[in-house]
Amino acid sequence: MREVAVLGVGQSQFGKFPQKSAEALGIEAAAAAVKDAGIRPKDLQVAYTSRLINAGMDSQKILKEVGITYIEMVNVENACAGGSTSVRGVWKDIAFGLYDAGIAIGVESITGSPFAGALLAASEDLEAELGLTMPALFAMIARRQMAECGATLEDFAHVSVKNHHHGCLNPMAQYKKEFTIEEVLNSRMICDPITLLQCCPNTDGAAAVVLCSMDVARKYTTKPVKIIGSALKSGHYKYCQKDLWISPFGAETANIAYEMAGVGPEDIDVVELHDAFAPEEILRYEDLGLCKRGEGVELLRSGATELGGRVPVNPSGGLLSLGHPLSASGVRVVAEIALQLRGQAGKRQVEGAKLGLAHMLGGVVTGLEGGACGIHILSR
Repeated sequence: MREVAVLGVGQSQFGKFPQKSAEALGIEAAAAAVKDAGIRPKDLQVAYTSRLINAGMDSQKILKEVGITYIEMVNVENACAGGSTSVRGVWKDIAFGLYDAGIAIGVESITGSPFAGALLAASEDLEAELGLTMPALFAMIARRQMAECGATLEDFAHVSVKNHHHGCLNPMAQYKKEFTIEEVLNSRMICDPITLLQCCPNTDGAAAVVLCSMDVARKYTTKPVKIIGSALKSGHYKYCQKDLWISPFGAETANIAYEMAGVGPEDIDVVELHDAFAPEEILRYEDLGLCKRGEGVELLRSGATELGGRVPVNPSGGLLSLGHPLSASGVRVVAEIALQLRGQAGKRQVEGAKLGLAHMLGGVVTGLEGGACGIHILSR
Protein backbone atom coordinates (compact mmCIF):
# COMPACT_ATOMS: atom_id res chain seq x y z
CA MET A 1 0.00 0.00 0.00
CA ARG A 2 1.05 3.59 -0.60
CA GLU A 3 1.43 6.16 2.15
CA VAL A 4 -1.50 8.58 2.40
CA ALA A 5 -1.29 12.18 3.62
CA VAL A 6 -3.86 14.62 4.96
CA LEU A 7 -3.25 17.61 2.71
CA GLY A 8 -6.14 19.89 3.64
CA VAL A 9 -8.77 20.23 6.38
CA GLY A 10 -11.94 22.29 6.65
CA GLN A 11 -14.86 22.71 9.00
CA SER A 12 -18.00 24.78 9.23
CA GLN A 13 -19.00 26.43 12.47
CA PHE A 14 -20.82 23.88 14.65
CA GLY A 15 -24.11 24.98 16.19
CA LYS A 16 -27.83 25.28 15.63
CA PHE A 17 -28.48 26.65 12.14
CA PRO A 18 -32.03 25.69 11.10
CA GLN A 19 -31.85 28.31 8.34
CA LYS A 20 -28.88 26.57 6.69
CA SER A 21 -29.16 23.47 4.52
CA ALA A 22 -26.84 20.50 4.90
CA GLU A 23 -25.52 21.28 1.44
CA ALA A 24 -24.58 24.82 2.47
CA LEU A 25 -22.70 23.53 5.50
CA GLY A 26 -20.94 20.92 3.38
CA ILE A 27 -19.93 23.49 0.76
CA GLU A 28 -18.38 25.62 3.50
CA ALA A 29 -16.31 22.74 4.86
CA ALA A 30 -15.30 21.30 1.47
CA ALA A 31 -14.25 24.67 0.07
CA ALA A 32 -12.18 25.34 3.20
CA ALA A 33 -10.44 21.95 2.92
CA VAL A 34 -9.60 22.46 -0.77
CA LYS A 35 -8.27 25.95 -0.05
CA ASP A 36 -6.24 24.67 2.89
CA ALA A 37 -4.74 21.92 0.71
CA GLY A 38 -3.77 24.41 -1.98
CA ILE A 39 -4.84 21.91 -4.60
CA ARG A 40 -6.92 22.63 -7.69
CA PRO A 41 -10.47 21.25 -7.46
CA LYS A 42 -10.04 19.53 -10.83
CA ASP A 43 -7.11 17.52 -9.41
CA LEU A 44 -9.37 15.66 -6.97
CA GLN A 45 -10.36 12.28 -8.38
CA VAL A 46 -12.70 10.70 -5.83
CA ALA A 47 -15.11 11.83 -3.12
CA TYR A 48 -16.90 10.13 -0.24
CA THR A 49 -19.60 12.00 1.67
CA SER A 50 -21.44 10.79 4.76
CA ARG A 51 -24.82 11.97 5.99
CA LEU A 52 -27.40 10.23 8.16
CA ILE A 53 -30.56 12.36 8.17
CA ASN A 54 -32.36 13.01 4.87
CA ALA A 55 -29.33 11.96 2.82
CA GLY A 56 -29.35 11.98 -0.97
CA MET A 57 -26.63 12.55 -3.57
CA ASP A 58 -24.76 14.74 -1.10
CA SER A 59 -21.34 14.47 -2.77
CA GLN A 60 -22.79 15.70 -6.02
CA LYS A 61 -24.85 18.50 -4.47
CA ILE A 62 -21.94 19.83 -2.41
CA LEU A 63 -19.01 19.41 -4.75
CA LYS A 64 -20.57 20.92 -7.86
CA GLU A 65 -20.50 24.21 -5.95
CA VAL A 66 -16.79 23.75 -5.22
CA GLY A 67 -15.90 23.13 -8.87
CA ILE A 68 -15.60 19.36 -8.58
CA THR A 69 -17.61 17.32 -11.07
CA TYR A 70 -17.29 14.31 -13.37
CA ILE A 71 -15.38 12.12 -10.86
CA GLU A 72 -16.28 9.04 -8.84
CA MET A 73 -18.54 10.15 -5.97
CA VAL A 74 -19.77 7.84 -3.21
CA ASN A 75 -22.40 8.62 -0.58
CA VAL A 76 -22.34 6.57 2.62
CA GLU A 77 -24.20 6.25 5.92
CA ASN A 78 -22.85 4.45 8.98
CA ALA A 79 -24.51 6.24 11.91
CA CYS A 80 -22.06 8.37 13.90
CA ALA A 81 -19.15 6.46 12.32
CA GLY A 82 -20.24 7.64 8.87
CA GLY A 83 -17.56 10.32 8.73
CA SER A 84 -14.88 7.79 9.69
CA THR A 85 -16.23 5.57 6.92
CA SER A 86 -15.88 8.39 4.38
CA VAL A 87 -12.27 9.05 5.42
CA ARG A 88 -11.45 5.36 5.24
CA GLY A 89 -13.03 5.08 1.79
CA VAL A 90 -10.82 7.81 0.33
CA TRP A 91 -7.82 6.47 2.26
CA LYS A 92 -8.29 2.98 0.80
CA ASP A 93 -8.69 4.22 -2.77
CA ILE A 94 -5.44 6.19 -2.53
CA ALA A 95 -3.52 3.61 -0.50
CA PHE A 96 -4.31 0.90 -3.04
CA GLY A 97 -3.41 3.10 -6.01
CA LEU A 98 -6.83 3.70 -7.55
CA TYR A 99 -6.49 7.47 -7.22
CA ASP A 100 -3.89 10.02 -6.18
CA ALA A 101 -6.11 12.61 -4.45
CA GLY A 102 -9.63 12.78 -3.05
CA ILE A 103 -11.90 14.42 -0.50
CA ALA A 104 -13.91 13.01 2.42
CA ILE A 105 -16.87 14.99 3.75
CA GLY A 106 -19.20 14.52 6.70
CA VAL A 107 -22.29 16.68 7.05
CA GLU A 108 -25.46 16.85 9.11
CA SER A 109 -28.34 19.29 9.53
CA ILE A 110 -30.36 18.18 12.53
CA THR A 111 -32.09 21.18 14.06
CA GLY A 112 -33.87 22.15 10.87
CA SER A 113 -34.73 18.65 9.71
CA PRO A 114 -38.24 17.21 9.95
CA PHE A 115 -36.63 13.76 9.85
CA ALA A 116 -34.57 14.10 13.05
CA GLY A 117 -37.21 12.15 14.97
CA ALA A 118 -36.13 9.06 13.04
CA LEU A 119 -33.15 8.89 15.39
CA LEU A 120 -35.48 7.48 18.05
CA ALA A 121 -35.49 4.16 16.15
CA ALA A 122 -38.21 2.31 14.32
CA SER A 123 -41.09 0.61 16.13
CA GLU A 124 -39.77 -2.83 15.12
CA ASP A 125 -36.56 -2.18 17.09
CA LEU A 126 -37.42 -4.25 20.17
CA GLU A 127 -34.65 -2.87 22.38
CA ALA A 128 -35.61 0.74 21.68
CA GLU A 129 -39.28 -0.05 22.28
CA LEU A 130 -38.33 -1.49 25.67
CA GLY A 131 -36.52 1.73 26.55
CA LEU A 132 -32.92 0.97 25.60
CA THR A 133 -32.32 4.35 23.94
CA MET A 134 -28.84 5.88 23.95
CA PRO A 135 -29.24 7.84 27.23
CA ALA A 136 -30.68 4.78 28.95
CA LEU A 137 -27.90 2.53 27.67
CA PHE A 138 -25.12 4.82 28.84
CA ALA A 139 -26.87 5.44 32.14
CA MET A 140 -26.84 1.70 32.83
CA ILE A 141 -23.21 1.51 31.75
CA ALA A 142 -22.41 4.39 34.11
CA ARG A 143 -23.96 2.48 37.01
CA ARG A 144 -21.79 -0.52 36.14
CA GLN A 145 -18.73 1.75 36.07
CA MET A 146 -19.64 2.95 39.55
CA ALA A 147 -20.08 -0.61 40.80
CA GLU A 148 -17.05 -2.18 39.10
CA CYS A 149 -14.48 0.63 38.85
CA GLY A 150 -15.26 2.96 41.73
CA ALA A 151 -16.40 5.79 39.47
CA THR A 152 -18.35 8.57 41.15
CA LEU A 153 -20.87 11.12 39.97
CA GLU A 154 -18.12 13.71 40.36
CA ASP A 155 -15.87 11.75 37.99
CA PHE A 156 -18.50 11.83 35.26
CA ALA A 157 -19.03 15.54 35.82
CA HIS A 158 -15.25 16.04 35.67
CA VAL A 159 -15.24 14.80 32.06
CA SER A 160 -17.81 17.43 31.11
CA VAL A 161 -15.97 20.19 32.98
CA LYS A 162 -12.70 19.23 31.23
CA ASN A 163 -14.17 19.14 27.75
CA HIS A 164 -16.15 22.34 28.15
CA HIS A 165 -12.95 24.04 29.32
CA HIS A 166 -11.20 22.80 26.18
CA GLY A 167 -14.14 23.95 24.07
CA CYS A 168 -13.66 27.51 25.32
CA LEU A 169 -10.34 27.44 23.45
CA ASN A 170 -11.91 26.33 20.16
CA PRO A 171 -13.53 29.04 18.01
CA MET A 172 -15.55 26.40 16.11
CA ALA A 173 -17.23 24.94 19.22
CA GLN A 174 -20.99 25.19 19.67
CA TYR A 175 -20.67 26.02 23.37
CA LYS A 176 -17.82 28.08 24.78
CA LYS A 177 -18.71 28.13 28.45
CA GLU A 178 -16.96 26.95 31.59
CA PHE A 179 -18.90 24.81 34.07
CA THR A 180 -18.17 23.61 37.58
CA ILE A 181 -18.71 20.06 38.77
CA GLU A 182 -21.64 21.29 40.86
CA GLU A 183 -23.27 22.96 37.85
CA VAL A 184 -22.94 19.78 35.80
CA LEU A 185 -24.40 17.62 38.58
CA ASN A 186 -27.24 20.04 39.23
CA SER A 187 -28.29 20.38 35.59
CA ARG A 188 -31.54 18.71 34.54
CA MET A 189 -31.61 14.94 34.98
CA ILE A 190 -31.89 13.11 31.65
CA CYS A 191 -31.44 9.49 32.65
CA ASP A 192 -30.08 8.83 36.13
CA PRO A 193 -27.15 9.36 36.71
CA ILE A 194 -26.62 11.30 33.45
CA THR A 195 -27.58 14.97 33.56
CA LEU A 196 -28.09 17.43 30.72
CA LEU A 197 -24.54 18.82 30.80
CA GLN A 198 -23.19 15.28 30.46
CA CYS A 199 -24.93 14.84 27.08
CA CYS A 200 -23.70 16.08 23.71
CA PRO A 201 -26.04 18.64 22.11
CA ASN A 202 -27.94 18.37 18.84
CA THR A 203 -25.80 20.16 16.29
CA ASP A 204 -25.57 21.17 12.65
CA GLY A 205 -22.21 21.20 10.92
CA ALA A 206 -19.79 19.75 8.40
CA ALA A 207 -16.14 18.80 8.13
CA ALA A 208 -13.90 17.78 5.23
CA VAL A 209 -10.39 16.47 4.62
CA VAL A 210 -8.39 16.29 1.40
CA LEU A 211 -6.23 13.17 1.21
CA CYS A 212 -3.52 12.36 -1.32
CA SER A 213 -0.57 10.11 -2.02
CA MET A 214 2.80 11.12 -0.60
CA ASP A 215 4.05 11.91 -4.10
CA VAL A 216 1.31 14.50 -4.47
CA ALA A 217 1.72 15.78 -0.90
CA ARG A 218 5.42 16.55 -1.41
CA LYS A 219 4.46 19.00 -4.15
CA TYR A 220 2.57 21.09 -1.61
CA THR A 221 4.34 20.64 1.74
CA THR A 222 7.66 19.58 3.23
CA LYS A 223 5.99 18.35 6.45
CA PRO A 224 3.08 16.11 5.47
CA VAL A 225 0.76 14.60 8.06
CA LYS A 226 0.29 10.91 7.28
CA ILE A 227 -2.48 8.43 8.07
CA ILE A 228 -0.45 5.45 9.22
CA GLY A 229 -3.27 3.36 10.64
CA SER A 230 -6.91 2.93 9.60
CA ALA A 231 -9.52 0.50 10.91
CA LEU A 232 -13.28 0.12 10.69
CA LYS A 233 -15.07 -2.70 12.47
CA SER A 234 -18.57 -3.70 13.55
CA GLY A 235 -19.66 -5.30 16.80
CA HIS A 236 -20.34 -8.87 17.83
CA TYR A 237 -23.43 -10.37 19.47
CA LYS A 238 -24.26 -8.87 22.84
CA TYR A 239 -24.49 -12.25 24.54
CA CYS A 240 -20.74 -12.61 23.90
CA GLN A 241 -19.97 -9.51 25.96
CA LYS A 242 -18.37 -10.16 29.32
CA ASP A 243 -20.14 -7.18 30.88
CA LEU A 244 -22.18 -4.16 29.80
CA TRP A 245 -19.30 -1.73 30.39
CA ILE A 246 -16.71 -3.77 28.43
CA SER A 247 -16.68 -3.28 24.64
CA PRO A 248 -14.43 -5.83 22.92
CA PHE A 249 -15.11 -4.54 19.42
CA GLY A 250 -13.81 -1.05 20.22
CA ALA A 251 -10.60 -2.49 21.64
CA GLU A 252 -10.19 -4.82 18.66
CA THR A 253 -10.61 -1.93 16.23
CA ALA A 254 -7.91 -0.01 18.10
CA ASN A 255 -5.58 -3.00 18.01
CA ILE A 256 -5.99 -3.29 14.22
CA ALA A 257 -5.10 0.39 13.80
CA TYR A 258 -2.13 0.15 16.17
CA GLU A 259 -0.76 -2.92 14.38
CA MET A 260 -1.07 -1.25 10.98
CA ALA A 261 0.62 1.90 12.28
CA GLY A 262 3.39 -0.01 14.05
CA VAL A 263 2.81 1.93 17.28
CA GLY A 264 1.20 1.32 20.65
CA PRO A 265 -1.14 3.34 22.84
CA GLU A 266 1.83 4.48 24.92
CA ASP A 267 3.14 6.34 21.84
CA ILE A 268 0.02 8.47 21.30
CA ASP A 269 0.36 12.19 22.08
CA VAL A 270 -3.22 13.40 21.53
CA VAL A 271 -6.64 11.76 21.13
CA GLU A 272 -10.01 12.84 19.80
CA LEU A 273 -12.73 10.35 20.71
CA HIS A 274 -16.47 9.77 20.90
CA ASP A 275 -17.86 11.34 24.10
CA ALA A 276 -21.58 11.51 23.39
CA PHE A 277 -22.13 11.10 27.14
CA ALA A 278 -19.58 12.04 29.78
CA PRO A 279 -19.26 8.56 31.37
CA GLU A 280 -18.45 7.15 27.93
CA GLU A 281 -15.14 8.98 27.61
CA ILE A 282 -13.74 7.01 30.54
CA LEU A 283 -14.66 3.74 28.80
CA ARG A 284 -12.87 4.78 25.62
CA TYR A 285 -9.63 5.42 27.51
CA GLU A 286 -9.72 1.72 28.24
CA ASP A 287 -10.83 0.61 24.76
CA LEU A 288 -7.90 2.51 23.25
CA GLY A 289 -5.39 1.06 25.70
CA LEU A 290 -4.51 4.42 27.24
CA CYS A 291 -4.78 2.57 30.54
CA LYS A 292 -5.64 -0.93 31.71
CA ARG A 293 -9.23 -2.11 31.78
CA GLY A 294 -10.95 -0.70 34.85
CA GLU A 295 -8.37 2.07 35.36
CA GLY A 296 -9.99 4.80 33.27
CA VAL A 297 -11.21 6.63 36.36
CA GLU A 298 -7.68 6.79 37.75
CA LEU A 299 -6.39 8.10 34.42
CA LEU A 300 -8.99 10.88 34.47
CA ARG A 301 -8.28 11.80 38.09
CA SER A 302 -4.54 11.97 37.40
CA GLY A 303 -5.02 14.86 34.96
CA ALA A 304 -3.30 12.91 32.18
CA THR A 305 -6.16 13.53 29.72
CA GLU A 306 -6.28 17.31 30.20
CA LEU A 307 -4.34 19.84 28.17
CA GLY A 308 -0.83 19.75 29.59
CA GLY A 309 -1.26 16.13 30.65
CA ARG A 310 0.47 13.02 29.34
CA VAL A 311 -2.14 12.28 26.65
CA PRO A 312 -4.74 15.05 26.24
CA VAL A 313 -8.13 13.71 25.17
CA ASN A 314 -10.61 15.86 23.25
CA PRO A 315 -8.62 19.12 23.36
CA SER A 316 -11.13 20.37 20.76
CA GLY A 317 -13.86 20.24 23.40
CA GLY A 318 -15.16 16.91 22.15
CA LEU A 319 -18.77 16.20 21.31
CA LEU A 320 -19.83 17.57 24.69
CA SER A 321 -18.69 21.11 23.86
CA LEU A 322 -18.23 21.18 20.10
CA GLY A 323 -21.50 19.39 19.47
CA HIS A 324 -22.20 16.23 17.51
CA PRO A 325 -23.48 16.65 13.96
CA LEU A 326 -23.45 12.85 13.65
CA SER A 327 -21.88 12.07 10.26
CA ALA A 328 -19.59 15.11 10.43
CA SER A 329 -17.88 14.10 13.67
CA GLY A 330 -15.84 11.23 12.22
CA VAL A 331 -14.28 13.59 9.68
CA ARG A 332 -13.92 16.41 12.19
CA VAL A 333 -11.80 14.33 14.59
CA VAL A 334 -9.36 13.48 11.78
CA ALA A 335 -9.15 17.15 10.82
CA GLU A 336 -8.54 18.12 14.45
CA ILE A 337 -5.70 15.63 14.87
CA ALA A 338 -4.15 16.89 11.63
CA LEU A 339 -4.23 20.46 12.95
CA GLN A 340 -2.65 19.32 16.21
CA LEU A 341 0.19 17.55 14.39
CA ARG A 342 0.76 20.61 12.20
CA GLY A 343 0.96 22.77 15.32
CA GLN A 344 -2.00 24.85 14.10
CA ALA A 345 -4.55 24.20 16.86
CA GLY A 346 -4.20 27.61 18.48
CA LYS A 347 -4.91 27.91 22.20
CA ARG A 348 -5.82 24.24 22.42
CA GLN A 349 -2.52 23.08 20.90
CA VAL A 350 -0.88 20.02 22.45
CA GLU A 351 2.76 21.00 22.50
CA GLY A 352 5.11 18.71 20.60
CA ALA A 353 2.35 16.39 19.34
CA LYS A 354 3.73 13.99 16.74
CA LEU A 355 1.28 11.08 16.87
CA GLY A 356 -2.49 11.35 17.21
CA LEU A 357 -5.54 9.10 17.22
CA ALA A 358 -9.04 9.90 15.90
CA HIS A 359 -11.86 7.66 17.14
CA MET A 360 -15.58 7.54 16.40
CA LEU A 361 -18.35 5.09 17.27
CA GLY A 362 -21.61 4.75 15.42
CA GLY A 363 -25.04 3.43 16.29
CA VAL A 364 -26.46 0.32 17.84
CA VAL A 365 -28.17 -2.66 16.26
CA THR A 366 -30.53 -4.87 18.23
CA GLY A 367 -28.61 -7.90 19.46
CA LEU A 368 -25.18 -6.44 18.69
CA GLU A 369 -22.77 -4.76 21.11
CA GLY A 370 -22.06 -1.95 18.66
CA GLY A 371 -22.79 -0.68 15.18
CA ALA A 372 -19.44 0.55 13.90
CA CYS A 373 -16.13 1.88 15.19
CA GLY A 374 -13.68 3.85 13.05
CA ILE A 375 -10.13 4.69 14.13
CA HIS A 376 -7.38 6.57 12.29
CA ILE A 377 -3.85 7.10 13.55
CA LEU A 378 -1.96 10.09 12.16
CA SER A 379 1.72 10.95 12.28
CA ARG A 380 4.04 13.76 11.27
